[in-house]
Amino acid sequence: MKVTVSRKELNDALGIAASASSVRTALPVLSSIRLEAKGASLGLLGCDGELWASAVVAANVQEEGAVCVQQRLLSDIVAALGDGLVTFEVKGTTVLLTAAGSEWNLLALPAEEFPEIPALDPSGSLTLPAQQLWTAIDGVSFAVSDDTSRPVLTGVLFLYDGEVLTLVATDTHRMAVHKVQKSGLGEHIKVVVPGKALRTLKMLPVPPDAPLTLSFDEARLTVNVGSAHLVAQLLNGVYPNWERVVPSTSTRSWTLDRKEFHDNVKRIMILARDNLNRVRFTGEDGKVVISARSQDKGEAKEEVAMVAQNGDIEIAFNGRYVMDALAALGGEGVQAEMTESSKPAVLRPVEGGEDHFCVVMPMAIS
Repeated sequence: MKVTVSRKELNDALGIAASASSVRTALPVLSSIRLEAKGASLGLLGCDGELWASAVVAANVQEEGAVCVQQRLLSDIVAALGDGLVTFEVKGTTVLLTAAGSEWNLLALPAEEFPEIPALDPSGSLTLPAQQLWTAIDGVSFAVSDDTSRPVLTGVLFLYDGEVLTLVATDTHRMAVHKVQKSGLGEHIKVVVPGKALRTLKMLPVPPDAPLTLSFDEARLTVNVGSAHLVAQLLNGVYPNWERVVPSTSTRSWTLDRKEFHDNVKRIMILARDNLNRVRFTGEDGKVVISARSQDKGEAKEEVAMVAQNGDIEIAFNGRYVMDALAALGGEGVQAEMTESSKPAVLRPVEGGEDHFCVVMPMAIS
């Protein structure tokens, strides 16, 4: 194999393929990228055994062939190179990478050891503008769990009933919901897509206003945009009944400036991180007093103005969870709905709060 490509285009394609690569694996080939020179293009493929991501770039192919190269090393090298042309040439069990004055001999693995992208026969699909999908994913992905003992929570629930597309994510301490009210998006769907696959999905080269189609069979998701292709194993298991988690009523509410509220919590977190991120919120006299305490460092207090409805309440939350929700909700104003200090609160934007909100479980006040 001998092929020459643009460094910038190679770097962009490598970012997509590398997002599916495995960092920790007993199979060395899964921590590599497969390079395949064919026709007038170079294809890059990454895989961790459950997720495949590929990208294709135009190339000057002098000799066709395929080989696998360690992903992290290749990514670091390509990112550090200056703009220009990069050439790969297989020499026995190594790949010679040259660019301007740089020359690297990289150990290689046989391409035939790399798992091929599985073929799918989709039974359902969803199609919506790419930016609308990105917004929905961003609105919930911060609440995806990283606890691998409950794999189903490491993904996002996609529900479509023909009228409303609902995305849900939870780590049991907080839950985020984003709805897209639109008919005609596709067939009825109820699947859980891994968070890692959604991060790769957002990297695909699609214009924001272009339609993007997600196709599903019983076990996998596939997205093909021509120059890039994604296949992901769906998560098995019963997703929690998320609707039961959402409080049906609230007796108290605070309406606040979202950015000011976020910035105040961010400053308080300098101390709160020494105390399990515990931040106390106290509503009183048209303001919310935000406070934290560190046994070794002292105490801190911030104040933010609010418009309240029966707003006198003291409640504690993980400040990081509050910041994540505020960052994802967007808009100028945010409303916090509560009942008592031991019950979950709902954070939602002042506008459009029925379609996008976050439920946060309280912490003990101490």
